[in-house]
Amino acid sequence: MIPTRRTARRSAVHRPAALAAAGLVGVLVLSACSPGEAEPDATTAPEWELTAQTAAPSGDIDSFTWVSYSEPYSLDYAYAFDYADNQVLANVCESLLRLNPDYTLSPGLAESFEHPSPETWVYTIREGVTFHDGTPLTAADVVTSMSRHLDPEVGSSWYSAYQNVAAIEQTGDRQVTVTMTRPDSQFNLAMGGSAGVVESAATLAQKGADYGNSTGLVNCTGPFELTAWKSGESVTLTRYDDYWDEALRARAGEVEVLFMTDPNARVNALKSGEVDGGWMLPPDAIAQLQGSGKGDVYFGLNTAVGSLIVSDLEGPLGDERVREALLLAMDRQGILDAAAQGYGEVTNALTTESVWVGASEAALDDAFDGLEEYPYDLEAAKKLIDDAGVAGEEIVIATAPLGNDFAVISQGAAAAAQAIGLKATIQTVSPSAYTALFSDPAARDGVDLFYTSWYLSSPDPLEMYGVLRTGEFSNYGGWSDPDFDALVDEAVAIDDPAQRSGITAQAQRIANEQLPWLPLFEGPTTVFLSDRVTGVAPSVAFLYYPWAATIGSR
Repeated sequence: MIPTRRTARRSAVHRPAALAAAGLVGVLVLSACSPGEAEPDATTAPEWELTAQTAAPSGDIDSFTWVSYSEPYSLDYAYAFDYADNQVLANVCESLLRLNPDYTLSPGLAESFEHPSPETWVYTIREGVTFHDGTPLTAADVVTSMSRHLDPEVGSSWYSAYQNVAAIEQTGDRQVTVTMTRPDSQFNLAMGGSAGVVESAATLAQKGADYGNSTGLVNCTGPFELTAWKSGESVTLTRYDDYWDEALRARAGEVEVLFMTDPNARVNALKSGEVDGGWMLPPDAIAQLQGSGKGDVYFGLNTAVGSLIVSDLEGPLGDERVREALLLAMDRQGILDAAAQGYGEVTNALTTESVWVGASEAALDDAFDGLEEYPYDLEAAKKLIDDAGVAGEEIVIATAPLGNDFAVISQGAAAAAQAIGLKATIQTVSPSAYTALFSDPAARDGVDLFYTSWYLSSPDPLEMYGVLRTGEFSNYGGWSDPDFDALVDEAVAIDDPAQRSGITAQAQRIANEQLPWLPLFEGPTTVFLSDRVTGVAPSVAFLYYPWAATIGSR
């Protein structure tokens, strides 16, 4: 490890990135070009800049089509935990607070909130809001929706946001009071995401086990109603004409979201004009899409860091020296260039600066400057393996056919492991089975390592480090450090974001040194818009903000 100090705060405006040869890893090139169509010049450095907001629509539009890399696992907000789920649900169901494209929070279904004591949050529920079946939103709906996260029978993926909740009670006609067992700054910040979604209590009772699946659908308050879900094919969203917020009234009458797990098919559908747009473009198809003449590619704010999750600390990766050795043996710049075509930069942290909203400048310096770096150093890595005495032991790396980046990263990790004397096996699973790695412990049996582009759902880096505390749901490897836990617990109890950020920075440094997850790189959010549509903010907030409502005709 080589500690370094960064000389300047990272620019959030634009970044020309140079492509370097990726000699370490085998590179699979996505072949989405039509016969006779020229491949983009792989030696040309990509030029890109961040866009906060695309041009306003010239008018409303009857309908548009969208493409998703996968079918949602569930549209029950208690289980909506991944990109495919939340990019749909964001337009249909709403939360107490609204997470905006710039990652600020503003009132949502709660028109206001108060924090009268360190252990109490009081929400005033907005009047004049109706569910898609026409029934009015009530405080009782809020209590029922929130209380599901506490029910062990539900097994909510968002329980961690509620782990310090002692009671959720209706305390007035339009008032809900949440009492905590201890001060918890993160609870309210989480109310802009799935943890703060409100559903009709009557619908939850009526649908039971069918709620949120292709049969039961959902009944929420968003600008679109979920009107159809054809398993394996698509979902249809229809404008809800009685939506309460005129500023986000849907500009399109209908949106059809198509599921295309094959990245080649997805890209070809965009290039041909078969569909009007899609998030999370395969990086090696960006140049093709830019040259398609059918629309434009935009780059926006992101909170995601591409990392390898160490999911088995009982195996060789349980030794910190082996985790360090593996990272040293990976040519991360080469992997970035091959997997993301240079759209991004190598990072040593598990958070982006975009989520340090309200942090002090001193905390940012402490969090990001002088972190341990892990430059490609095969000899140093081999020595660590020798010191650990694990040469010849095997690690299993899970991957899925979700895009060229997944193939490159899994092959890069396997090549690095083999280069330092470990055996490496790549286990390829279906996209849905890959999603299960994040929610089902049984799905992780026998898996040592898997890739994630892990985004944060709130404007605070503590969300990331809260995940890594001992016993947390998403602490997939069971990593544990009492000093780290104590720091995170201390930070959670602090309301002031600037003060809190100083403690969080210390936690980030521990994670940087012990590597419970191996940070690889970060890059922008990407979106393609056909020449028919415009109006979206290209931000990772598309997972919670009703982005489809803003799209109309060019």
